[in-house]
Amino acid sequence: MMPNLIDKIGDWNPQLLRELKGRLKFFNIAIAVATSLLLQLVVFLYQFREFPDDKYWLTDTYCRLSQSYQQRQNQALQQSNQSRIAEYNDLTLNNICPQNEIDWQLWWRDHWEYIFLTFSVIFVFTLLVAGTYLIINDLAKEETRGTLNFIRLSPQSETNILTGKLLGVPSLIYLVILVSVPLHLWAGYSAQIAFTSILSYYAILAASCIFFSSAALLFGLISNKFGGFQPWIGSGAVFIFLIIPILMAPSYSYNSNNSVAWFTLFNPVETTNYLFPNYFHLSNGSPLKNLEFFYLPLGRSFVSIIGFHLLNFGLCSYGIFQALKRCFRNPQASTINKGQSYLFIAFSQMMMWGFILQNWEQITNVDQQIEQSLTLVGVYNFISLFSFIAILSPHRQAVQDWARYRHQEFSSRKSVWQDLIFAEKSPAIVAIAINLAIVSIPWVVWISLTSVIDTVHSHWAGDNFDKFKLLLALALSVSLMLIYATIAQLILLLKTPKRSFWAIGTLGTAMFLPSLILGLLGISSSAYPTVWLFSTFPWVAIEYASATTIFMAFLAQLSVLTLLNFKLTRQVRLVGESATKALLAGR
Repeated sequence: MMPNLIDKIGDWNPQLLRELKGRLKFFNIAIAVATSLLLQLVVFLYQFREFPDDKYWLTDTYCRLSQSYQQRQNQALQQSNQSRIAEYNDLTLNNICPQNEIDWQLWWRDHWEYIFLTFSVIFVFTLLVAGTYLIINDLAKEETRGTLNFIRLSPQSETNILTGKLLGVPSLIYLVILVSVPLHLWAGYSAQIAFTSILSYYAILAASCIFFSSAALLFGLISNKFGGFQPWIGSGAVFIFLIIPILMAPSYSYNSNNSVAWFTLFNPVETTNYLFPNYFHLSNGSPLKNLEFFYLPLGRSFVSIIGFHLLNFGLCSYGIFQALKRCFRNPQASTINKGQSYLFIAFSQMMMWGFILQNWEQITNVDQQIEQSLTLVGVYNFISLFSFIAILSPHRQAVQDWARYRHQEFSSRKSVWQDLIFAEKSPAIVAIAINLAIVSIPWVVWISLTSVIDTVHSHWAGDNFDKFKLLLALALSVSLMLIYATIAQLILLLKTPKRSFWAIGTLGTAMFLPSLILGLLGISSSAYPTVWLFSTFPWVAIEYASATTIFMAFLAQLSVLTLLNFKLTRQVRLVGESATKALLAGR
């Protein structure tokens, strides 16, 4: 029977068979099973240190006489007569709870709940942290031995190979967890935890495993420059991300009514706290119970929030898998193409703005809700857009191939604009402009409606922050990002070596050096707003600059952008012409 099963696995996924054969050996299986059984025994026996014995106090949790005893004790302390003092001394000396007054049923229920919640935490950290480490470490070893290139040449599809890695590399971890599942289920049943909650936990755990394992594969493929530190960096980042809610639990002040809520959806620890309220012993329960998305109350319905979690994990895992398929066969290819970048930006904006717009009861004060998340959304968009400038901007050889192809096949190809929007080897300026437009749409809508929604509570609706000035400031930021994208593309077209290094250095200097110099010289945005309008942070000078000044600054940046793009167009044309001339000269 076992050989038939192995043959079926090999027929379905040869890569999975290869991984399993290398790991599921008798000694490894024995160690995994023994580790799981020992862990179960330790967790089961650990709470027995609090087992009610012959010296179980009357004041302890499971003594039925605890409440009446404390009442009598308080009364004795409040009265000063000798009889009451004697009664208090008697209570103090003989405060052992009789065995027949111990609530054993409640103790065992809490004991099983402790086991269930403990294993729920262990499952999350073991599968995600250890699984991430093993996957990244396996890719690093394959790269070092040179077998990864051999796998790339395999006739198997990318999906089969990557699925084999996801299922096969952490197979011993899966075995450890699988052996522990029966006790986990029995503990949940004995603790009277709803079976639907347990199934939902397993569904979230499986979805998070797929997401984090896929992300680990992608990180392992694109981070070969880190050398042997790859697995430690990846698993360490996952561990820190997972442990944050646990560290914050004693003084839990997390508010889910902002865009941070989207990032918490990726943390199964948060979801476990929602499913099992005793997880963190919070008096108000999980913050996710008040979660809303575009004012839709997700947290009030068990089905809606679990379904939304699974949908979020599914869409993000699908996106990562598309990036994996691009990078696996060709390590030099960009992680995503231009079309995928539009979908990514649109999806992330929808998610972040959806979680900003919460608290339907306070809809008249929506400006304050948005202002609470302005910094986070701004930083996220800044990082995302600069990442796409680095990912989507092609190097000289790619642009040269594109320009030469356009010259040779112009009549049979799509329009130049279609190429600039979707073609991977074309300059990325138009693609960056489209991503900027997608990012700007929610801001334009909010700025246009801000004075209508709330003119009392929001300082953005005041005289110093009129809508026209805010729209101009947004235009300043967009034009500045396009200038940076054009500069990066021009540097990548140079013939000098290490063009990426020069592009990063130039953009870093252009972004931070002017503002740093202004700060060191003591040139404040209130005294010299015009100067700050030309820095990377023009928003700080909006309050102190007139609309005319902001408009003139925008025209100046637009002029610089136009000149840079004329230069870029000419450079691309020269690259294409030189390639064509070289071909003609060789005939």
